[in-house]
Amino acid sequence: MKKTLIASAIAAATFSGSVLAQESNLPTVYGNIQYAAVWDNFDGGPSDFEHRDNGSTIGFMHDHMITPDLEGFFKVEMDRLGADDIETRDSFRIDEAYIGVRGDNFGQFWVGSDDSTYERATTIISEYYEAADLSQSVSYTTGEGDLVQYMSPSFGGLSIWGAVEINGDGDSQNTTGENEFPWQLAAVYTTGMFELAAAIDSNDNSVGENENTYGLRGTANLDSLSLTAEYHTRKDVQDTYGVMGVYTLGANRFALSYERTEEDFGDELDYDTITLQALHNLSDNMYVYVEGYLGGGDNVYGYNAIDTDGDGENDAFADFTDERSVAAVGAVYYF
Repeated sequence: MKKTLIASAIAAATFSGSVLAQESNLPTVYGNIQYAAVWDNFDGGPSDFEHRDNGSTIGFMHDHMITPDLEGFFKVEMDRLGADDIETRDSFRIDEAYIGVRGDNFGQFWVGSDDSTYERATTIISEYYEAADLSQSVSYTTGEGDLVQYMSPSFGGLSIWGAVEINGDGDSQNTTGENEFPWQLAAVYTTGMFELAAAIDSNDNSVGENENTYGLRGTANLDSLSLTAEYHTRKDVQDTYGVMGVYTLGANRFALSYERTEEDFGDELDYDTITLQALHNLSDNMYVYVEGYLGGGDNVYGYNAIDTDGDGENDAFADFTDERSVAAVGAVYYF
């Protein structure tokens, strides 16, 4: 559940406070508390309600000048704080942790755990919403850990991005017993109100099918209106595409999107999602929102979880439906 608005607000806040942090040589501290009430209904099946922590985080960042043209930086961010229930505090984890260097003429080079190159370049729609219960995922396997990433400076509006996941045979995440170096490459071109992006994921850390994933995205920023279209394809696995419009009116923001996935394996199931969001900024540090999701497909929404292998853990569904709807109301406070 990525929070585009939170990320932008934190970037602005930390930039404005960077002078104080530099003078004291202390890291900037930032964070947020996110709560959501979510209603989930399976057509012909059960309806559920929950109040949840929707991704509360706390983080630290710092930067310093190495040379007049080169800056060193670090960031560490922790999520799954379980702010809705003290009993869930053991789910706490490191979400992002990296160090790097950057400069106007050098670009940016960093190592660690972070959103990957493919995600940042082309998966805007699926990462946009707050609750994100029915947002559709894109099929690529290079992870967000053990990454070495680089973003070039802009050359006439064109920037080249790249990433390599160092997944050695001694790494706990390794699935093949051999050294794996899956990679991603992207080109992002910005001119005036338009931004175009193309990306590729090698999927070299997947077992069996490892055909490349290819993604394209186009975004047009027309004053208060932003329009985005995406297309992702992975041979013999799936095609995913979507369109989204976001309209900003003062302290309010409205978003509408359509996503569709067509699978090319197994039963070749198809499914789609329509999502609507209305968000209101109460202040510079707090906003509230309402979201609605309507999902349809070929009996792809499972419910009534069951234990099929007798190990005491639910690992399959007994029933399926072709329609599912989700409604969410939430609030976020960030600093």
